Amino acid sequence: MKILVTGGAGFIASHVVDAYIAAGHEVVVVDNLSTGSHNNLNPQAKFIEADITDKDTIQAIIRSERPEVINHHAAHIQVGYSVKNPQFDATHNIIGLLNIMEAAKEIPVKKVLFAATGGAMYGNKQTPFTEEMKAEPLSPYGISKRAGELYLNYYHELYQIPYISLRYSNVYGPRQNPHGESGVIAIFSEMIAEGKSPKINGDGTHTRDYVYVSDVARANLLALESDFVGELNIGTKTEISTNEVFRKVVTEMGVSIEEVHIEERPGEQVTSSLDYAKAQAILGWTPEVSFDEGVKKVVQWYQSRS
Repeated sequence: MKILVTGGAGFIASHVVDAYIAAGHEVVVVDNLSTGSHNNLNPQAKFIEADITDKDTIQAIIRSERPEVINHHAAHIQVGYSVKNPQFDATHNIIGLLNIMEAAKEIPVKKVLFAATGGAMYGNKQTPFTEEMKAEPLSPYGISKRAGELYLNYYHELYQIPYISLRYSNVYGPRQNPHGESGVIAIFSEMIAEGKSPKINGDGTHTRDYVYVSDVARANLLALESDFVGELNIGTKTEISTNEVFRKVVTEMGVSIEEVHIEERPGEQVTSSLDYAKAQAILGWTPEVSFDEGVKKVVQWYQSRS
């Protein structure tokens, strides 16, 4: 199967590319390398440097490559920055998707897999979140991802393009960029490996659901074979506070560092965790890597690079 992966030089999508190639698929990666890296690229994938907001270029690529499946991971993912600049977020996360879909409907592609958000989708509701809950995102980032799902439903209804939106919880693992505002495990790991003291936003009691990147890649692999159309949560149903994350990384690093707290960021939810029962029923997917095992893997990766 020929699959075009946008954002395939980035953290999550590069692992997805690896899983696709290991399964014998032909992969074309499109990435503008703004946050992705050449180091993440699988040498067996065809790489095209391009920006999804460049309508003419991205549409020419899709028309030329004629993929059977488009796996769309390229996006703006910073919640805090989306609050400061919602226009920037919408340009990348909504207009970028529309540029892709307008070309995809011409081929047409057989399926679109969409990297969405679970953590920023449901608002401050009782956890764990289920797909049946009303989407009430509290940030422009979450809003743009929900808009993406609604547009995908539009293209499904009018042009019969099936889609699956995978609503991720907080994904972590090797290759994660520690220099943005997201990816607290990566941020803590690299800073401590470099002998620095990380800062915790707010009081550190906010909780998140952390899912390891190899489990996410496996969900993207399983989704290729499913006839399901709609949204699926990809998480662990487990909530872990930022303070707990900090202490776990410090313990794995074998250092002694006191917690330092700073001002809370705007647009942050208090808590989130995802019920993955629907993904289990439809895809046969369950998370396999425990948080303790995952953090150990991440710490080892950052220590090997420091």
